[in-house]
Amino acid sequence: MATTEVSRLIRAPRSQVYRALLDPEAVQHWMVPHGMTSEVHTFEPHEGGGFRISLTYDEPTDTGKTTSRTDSFHGRFVQLVPDTKVVQVVEFETDDASVSGEMTISYTLTEAVEGTQITGLHENLPPGVDPADNELGWTISLGKLADLLEGEPPPP
Repeated sequence: MATTEVSRLIRAPRSQVYRALLDPEAVQHWMVPHGMTSEVHTFEPHEGGGFRISLTYDEPTDTGKTTSRTDSFHGRFVQLVPDTKVVQVVEFETDDASVSGEMTISYTLTEAVEGTQITGLHENLPPGVDPADNELGWTISLGKLADLLEGEPPPP
């Protein structure tokens, strides 16, 4: 099983970045590649809490993992270290065995001179998930997170 890792400087304090990882409204805006729309169905940001999210392609396609246009996934928060780390276990909702199985996603936040260095580690990618595509998606999402946090400050 493959692993991808992406890192990005975000010009915002670690506390603000951490909050954006656990705020369903923020997640709906940043955790979605270009050309897709996100819907957060459930989101319980505490250790053991669950979540369910769907990403739907804006244009008709047949590349979705759950339906022809949608990738739905669910998971749970397994570790939350305030302002430092978020670890989730995630699984696509699919009948396709090549993209099935639990994956672990870890976000690590470290202090940087100009803000926060965020590193996303995605472990146990199923064989049907191309690591290069996964890395591109992560890069886009972390860019959207940076855009969100480096603009107007989010509400407290």
